[in-house]
Amino acid sequence: MSGQSELADPPRDGISAIQFAPEHNLLLVSSWSAEVRMYDVLVNMKRAQYTHKAAVLDCCWGTDQNRCFSGGVDRCVKSFDFTSSTDVVVGEHEKAVKTVCWQKELGCCVSGSWDRTMKVWDTRQNHCVATSQLPDKIFTMAVTSNRIVVGTSNRHVWIYDVRNLSEPEQQRESSLKFQTRCIRTYPDGTGYALSSIEGRVAMEYFDTSPATQERKYAFKCHRAQDDKGVDTVYPVNALAFHPSYGTFATGGCDGKVIMWDGENKKRLQAPWSYPTSIAGLAFNPTGAILAVASSYTFEEGDKQAPPDQVFFRSVSDQEVRRRPKQANPA
Repeated sequence: MSGQSELADPPRDGISAIQFAPEHNLLLVSSWSAEVRMYDVLVNMKRAQYTHKAAVLDCCWGTDQNRCFSGGVDRCVKSFDFTSSTDVVVGEHEKAVKTVCWQKELGCCVSGSWDRTMKVWDTRQNHCVATSQLPDKIFTMAVTSNRIVVGTSNRHVWIYDVRNLSEPEQQRESSLKFQTRCIRTYPDGTGYALSSIEGRVAMEYFDTSPATQERKYAFKCHRAQDDKGVDTVYPVNALAFHPSYGTFATGGCDGKVIMWDGENKKRLQAPWSYPTSIAGLAFNPTGAILAVASSYTFEEGDKQAPPDQVFFRSVSDQEVRRRPKQANPA
């Protein structure tokens, strides 16, 4: 694969999530067409698909490439076994399932819903082993080896230690002033990035010591200025960390993808432009390919928009490697 290519036979309705398998170039794509599809990226071919009864809002892989999970407007958490081509309902929420994650340490699927609950599912028996009641709707969720980070409405962030799910380890308020859109954890497990609907990203750390908290910061992105100096500010829908370098990509409703070096507070390259809103981003396991879901997210209401597409961008080391600050000459 060289340069950039486009996924053949993408979903027919809005793309809600994309994710690569842990060790293979297999891509999950969920959509408002009530489908979850799995593609082999290297040959650009759909290998499998299954359906929900309504729009699918998120999807994730399990331990390996043999099983995945999904949730959506039908309130169900489903699993699909690619070896047997069978899907089962793992469990249900009272309202739409907004987000699903696989927590490796627990060996469980975690789901977050608009019913204000986070549920942990033992998928061997399709049984709920823990439920956390939260005060707000769950919008986004991410995991590390030992934590679950939940972003809710009213700008709240709830951090759980997987060894004690009875109560959150930390309760925080977003340092950004507007609604949270996406949370993704750092590859080294020390913190998370949080994006908002108002063109900003916050870089946060789990360690609550004053020295570590001094390192957190936020920055503006995905903005445009007209010839009169008036800013248009776009939601930042998607975040994806490079698996090796810890740099990350942001995707906004401006149809642009930007690579950042969060450690050194630098933009790594000029924005890459796509036909419409960026609905999802995902690096493959080696970090050599970035999948970009270009799919209108209705931030400007119902209007004519470009077709839903997924692009595969080959990225070079120069585009994604950290660039340490240059020492001043003596």
